Amino acid sequence: MSPLLIYIIKAACYTAAFYLVYSLFLSKDTLYGRNRAFILLSVLSAILLPLITIKTSIPVRFPIFGKTLGEVLITANNNGNTPLFAGHDTKKLILLLYFAGLFFFGIKLIIDLAGLVAVMSKSRVKGKRIVVFSGINTAAFSAFGYIFINSRLSSEEAGEIMRHEQNHLDKYHFFDIALLQIIKVFQWFNPFIYLFDRSLRAVHEYQADENYLRAGTSVVNYQQLIMNQILETRLFSISNSFSNPTLVKKRMIMMTKERTGILANLKLLMALPVIAMVLFLFSSCGEKTKSNESSSTEVAPPPPPPPPPISDVKGDSSSAPFVRVDELAVFKGGDEGLLKFISQNTRYPENAKNKGITGKVIVRFAVETDGSIDKISVLQGVDPELDSEALRVVSTLPKFEKPALLKDKPVAVWYMVPIQFRLK
Repeated sequence: MSPLLIYIIKAACYTAAFYLVYSLFLSKDTLYGRNRAFILLSVLSAILLPLITIKTSIPVRFPIFGKTLGEVLITANNNGNTPLFAGHDTKKLILLLYFAGLFFFGIKLIIDLAGLVAVMSKSRVKGKRIVVFSGINTAAFSAFGYIFINSRLSSEEAGEIMRHEQNHLDKYHFFDIALLQIIKVFQWFNPFIYLFDRSLRAVHEYQADENYLRAGTSVVNYQQLIMNQILETRLFSISNSFSNPTLVKKRMIMMTKERTGILANLKLLMALPVIAMVLFLFSSCGEKTKSNESSSTEVAPPPPPPPPPISDVKGDSSSAPFVRVDELAVFKGGDEGLLKFISQNTRYPENAKNKGITGKVIVRFAVETDGSIDKISVLQGVDPELDSEALRVVSTLPKFEKPALLKDKPVAVWYMVPIQFRLK
């Protein structure tokens, strides 16, 4: 899978995990500064943590039976008539859709910013950080360090609302919104980034409301002011809007809610096991194999019967070959010569190429006491055609020059070879 695609998926999963922590444990608290910090750190961590991969070890997926050879790579050019949703084309299609969305939302953000700049340049009050606008369906909002106020408001209403918007400017809320909008461009497909965006805007309003009410304004009068300014929509997604109708009910509740105690900050610890769990899920697993060297100081008895093969080419399993021996069988040219023979004589099936089928086939075979190849089977298959080709090429192996030895006596020994089929 494309590294970019893997990174995008990881970032989306981290965002989802952090949002679940916020939604379940933090969102109802009145510790607005903490909640704001958690949201911002969460979206930033979701960008950085996918770059960290913890390497772990897992046991092999099946027992090792005898000498395990190095992987043989068989490549072929795609014939160009692979089905649309097969193999690499699926990845290309996903990446194409991703970049199309990135382009669309990137252009949308630029247009939004350009619209704000246009309003500022047209209606800015000289000598003040105030923009008086008209024709926009909202009472007021703040952005770029300016307060945007609707010209239809009375001087009294404008003064009260500007006090609220000044709290947004004092807290630098615009930069939070701008950061989320940029991240949304790259994570446009992730519903949790939109939920974080909505939650951050809510926290901003809670903070501005709290600071406004601390100045001594009556809660009832302030709520009435908000209700009087509720309109249907707002123009710019990259601003804090005083009359955002989707937040009114929550703002009313939070204004009168009992303050959350400082010990509620301990809830932040809930994020630690979530991070650990996601890191573990995305850890890189490496298989630890215990490969047999050319000799062993310990004589091993015959292994227990191997698992039933997927398909046998020839031979019976009545005389089980050994797993470990004193001296391994010798192929002409050694292991390098053996792998070279398999590589040069394996053909990528045309039908498999046309279908875009790839994967690793692991073949097991025995080298008998006379050096011949017997008991050939597939331990891990991919597709009948690839499996058959792997079996075919192993069955054509010439005799080994020398058989394996155990206590100076010729014995049969197991070999395993992984054959990787890959399309360019």
